[in-house]
Amino acid sequence: MPEATATDLMFRPVTELAALVRSGEISARELVQASLDRIDELNPRLNAFVDVDHEGALAAADGIGAGDERPFAGVPIAIKNNRPVAGMRLTLAADFTGDYVPEFDHNVVRRLKQAGFVIVGTTTLPEWGILPTSEARRFGPTRNPWDPERTPGGSSGGSAAAVASGMVPVAHGNDGGGSTRIPAACCGLVGLKPQRGRISLAPEAGQQFLVVDGVLTRTVAETAQLLDLLAGPELGDASWAPPPAEPFARTAEREPKRLRIALTTVPALENAEVDPACVQATQDAGKLLESLGHEVVEVEPPWRVPEVLRLFTASFAPAIAMQIAFMAMVNGREPTESDMEPLSWAIWNIARDLSSVEHMGAELQLQAFSRAVITWADEYDALLTPALAEAPVPLGTIDSCGPDPMAAFARSGRFTPFTAMFNVSGQPAISLPLYQRDDGLPLGVQLAARPAAEGDLLALAAQIEAAHPWADRRPAPVAAPA
Repeated sequence: MPEATATDLMFRPVTELAALVRSGEISARELVQASLDRIDELNPRLNAFVDVDHEGALAAADGIGAGDERPFAGVPIAIKNNRPVAGMRLTLAADFTGDYVPEFDHNVVRRLKQAGFVIVGTTTLPEWGILPTSEARRFGPTRNPWDPERTPGGSSGGSAAAVASGMVPVAHGNDGGGSTRIPAACCGLVGLKPQRGRISLAPEAGQQFLVVDGVLTRTVAETAQLLDLLAGPELGDASWAPPPAEPFARTAEREPKRLRIALTTVPALENAEVDPACVQATQDAGKLLESLGHEVVEVEPPWRVPEVLRLFTASFAPAIAMQIAFMAMVNGREPTESDMEPLSWAIWNIARDLSSVEHMGAELQLQAFSRAVITWADEYDALLTPALAEAPVPLGTIDSCGPDPMAAFARSGRFTPFTAMFNVSGQPAISLPLYQRDDGLPLGVQLAARPAAEGDLLALAAQIEAAHPWADRRPAPVAAPA
């Protein structure tokens, strides 16, 4: 296979790649080898992978032949290293996890394997998935393919860097405060946070207030197709989102009716300043939507409430602490300060100091807050905001190991003040790489929909993509260091 063709493969849609394998035009081994070669070439510079499973991926590919009817048979994919993959290290980018190897697959991993995807490796994240940058002390900084001196975002930063650079055509991520949408915006990708409860957290958890899994892709169609694959409850789930009336991919293919869309550039955090380029991108997206026949109304949302950050932290910190507590059970000991980055240690202690009443009270207040926001927004079909408040920040800007770790946590909120709101409300939201900055960096916008309306959101996103395509944009090749 010519080198140019092998490189191009990783930028082609996953359904097209699966069709090539199914027809016998290319073998699954050739396709997976193209991904592994690209990883070997670029990962020394970008540091997007925790582990690469050359032997296991090629063995899995060798078990896939022409005519395999599974929808994604032979297509390489990467898994964020905070979900169990049987036989591979699960580190959460933390020293405290050591080299723990689970013997089971997460629900998302199992469904991807059953659909024929071949897992080539696991990707980087910030320690415990806390920050919207990916610079874990254990593995070092992950770099943005568009500018290696900047962050690819977080916490699914490794997955975003891997897809944007063409190491894999698609990758897994998850989102507890923007962790799929933020790296999508930083790296020029599509990142959907589905409705709360849409994708099961089995087998470890029955439900989670903030976090939902998903993928990072180049196109809305791929995002919709993979949502259909991953959506739906597992036995024993404590709660789940109502099923759609039809597959999400089918809804996404239809032109949406004329919609009433609220536009705002007002961040949820009072001290967050929004870069004029982000404001302009949102205004331009509003004009694009108007040109497509939609009504766009500029609004002042009721989400700038001072207490929200404290309440979010009181919900977020225990969610992080439960991961640490699980590893404490695996290790047979409690963590010490030397086991963790200063920010992780601070959040662990915040969670330990919270009483059960304070934690449950915070989530109840967040639920009341989100009910008020959703009720306010119900007169609109969608909300349009910036995806980020500024450009992807230079590496080192948000330092989890600095002298004031909670100041770093606050700084991360000012970078990403538009995303966590929709984890609190639970409603679906998507980051779209509509524009580029003058320096070539991606510049995204965010759309949110009514609860459980991913299909409508994806249809609107697909209409925008058709009017202003982005999938052919690629960062310049990133050379490995000499």
